[in-house]
Amino acid sequence: MLEQLLIHQPEDPIPFMIQHLHRDNDNVPRIIILGPPASGKTTIAMWLCKHLNSSLLTVENLILNEFSYTATEARRLYLQRKTVPSALLVQLIQERLAEEDCIKRGWILDGIPETREQALRIQTLGIAPRHVIMLSAPDTVLIERNLGKRIDPQTGEIYHTTFDWPPESEIQNRLMAPEDISELETAQKLLEYHRNIVRVIPSYPKILKVISADQPCVDVFYQALTYVQSNHRTNAPFTPRVLLLGPVGSGKSLQAALLAQKYRLVNVCCGQLLKEAVADRTTFGERIQPFFEKEMAVPDSLLMKVLSQRLDQQDCIQKGWVLHGVPRDLDQAHLLNSLGYNPNRVFFLNVPFDSIMERLTLRRIDPVTGERYHLMYKPPPTMEIQARLLQNPKDAEEQVKLKMDLFYRNSADLEQLYGSAITLNGDQDPYTVFEYIESGIINPLPKKIP
Repeated sequence: MLEQLLIHQPEDPIPFMIQHLHRDNDNVPRIIILGPPASGKTTIAMWLCKHLNSSLLTVENLILNEFSYTATEARRLYLQRKTVPSALLVQLIQERLAEEDCIKRGWILDGIPETREQALRIQTLGIAPRHVIMLSAPDTVLIERNLGKRIDPQTGEIYHTTFDWPPESEIQNRLMAPEDISELETAQKLLEYHRNIVRVIPSYPKILKVISADQPCVDVFYQALTYVQSNHRTNAPFTPRVLLLGPVGSGKSLQAALLAQKYRLVNVCCGQLLKEAVADRTTFGERIQPFFEKEMAVPDSLLMKVLSQRLDQQDCIQKGWVLHGVPRDLDQAHLLNSLGYNPNRVFFLNVPFDSIMERLTLRRIDPVTGERYHLMYKPPPTMEIQARLLQNPKDAEEQVKLKMDLFYRNSADLEQLYGSAITLNGDQDPYTVFEYIESGIINPLPKKIP
């Protein structure tokens, strides 16, 4: 609605908004498909229309509207010049989009706009597509495709000598090559297309996707369908970028997993990223490995490069992320902000010292089966198993105390930096904690929760 208000700027916005709400068409397809001759754009447009139950708009069907004076004039000019003036074409589009089927079910423009003038006229009228698809293929491939076209003069059906040859000999015998498909004429059309398209592309900078047409048509269709059914990449506040902070053993990993599962966020654990980089022997992994071997902290500069590489990926930008394991101090937090990874929801999980010690120091692992146990919450079933259990050195009491001291030494600075953070009591049932976090993502909550 806000988008439409900005585009149309009505003198009286209230009736405009009421009319917009009555239409209930915010999520209908509004798609433009561009591409050179013989790229298959009309086929893809028709398949998308059928799948999405939308209306297909082409130059040909726009000028065939018998009830429109504009279409009659456009048809006359088209028969004379084989083209329709831009002003007249855009007027036809505007009239067609005002019809009920386009409003309720959405629309797909096939091969329009062809020029920058058309693109600007369309934008001036407030016609804003959600998705623009541009098909591309080498000119040699397109010329070869065009030369293979054949038409049935009786039915008007289009066939192809390579991709769609009719099995009936009777149809084969009457097929004819269409006009204007010689190699020279096709090359001239391609030259004109390339001359114009470079001036059309800047009109759709953030919503245009290029798909290679030099592949099976079904593959092109599914790539196009996936794109038009997706939401655009955005860094707006409604894309969750969640940061979980808390001492070791406070349950950050579990809460991150629950959030990722329910809201399809990307679970970004900094420690896991470093381990994966080393395991995969990446360039960064080779630089990290010496620090792992010496049990030293990985330098912040290297850590941030690994983290940036992950947060810059498509899924993180589009779906949002939940981050834990970093920042551990104020310097890392400032680095994170300077790189543009500003969380819009921050949660501190507070757990008493004694509870942390109880959670971590009583953890054990069975070296035979790999099964994990907890001497209080999940004790081993037999004395035999208990006798062979081992403790991870990281869970030793002294190690846990050191990590907690380090966290609390820096927590005051982090709380001050993230002034709007929500502080939760993490020493309760994990699903209760999750409900508080979930509420904090959907609706802003007070900073302190009892």
